Amino acid sequence: MAEQPYGLIATFDTASGVYHAAETVRDAGYKNWDCITPYPVHGLDKAMGLKRSLVPVFSLAGGIGGVIAGVGLIYFTAAIDYKLILAGRPFFSPIPAIPVIVELGIALSAFSAVAGMIVLCRFPMLYHPVLKSDRIISALDDKYLIVIEACDPMFSPTRTKDLLEKLGGLDVKELEA
Repeated sequence: MAEQPYGLIATFDTASGVYHAAETVRDAGYKNWDCITPYPVHGLDKAMGLKRSLVPVFSLAGGIGGVIAGVGLIYFTAAIDYKLILAGRPFFSPIPAIPVIVELGIALSAFSAVAGMIVLCRFPMLYHPVLKSDRIISALDDKYLIVIEACDPMFSPTRTKDLLEKLGGLDVKELEA
């Protein structure tokens, strides 16, 4: 193994096993750890103690920015830059501008949501030490993994390994960095 391991990895056979193990790991005070499952496990985010995502905030900010940009664009072009007198109508009327405002709001909301997801997930992550493990293939099919990183303040190789084994983790091993 490497001199400085990335952490410990444990395999679980069932979704309920990894769910209850995640609750115990969270309650033990670990902060830098993750669960890897072949499909989304309902409630696992709560069991891990994860907060609600900030992606909706990015999306809302982008949508509001798009609406403001749409109104500003229509106002600038109609009332300032290219004034046309048509049948005594005002230079700026929001009614004909609604399609532009809605489309810019939707487009910037979508782009902001994708950009927020990329930023919050720290993409592009071209490499992760878990990908070196031979167990990642089974975790894509029918196994469940818990990875506790060595940079966690609570991490101790022996205590953490004992905890994972006590929780029912199979074949707890060090993970190369």
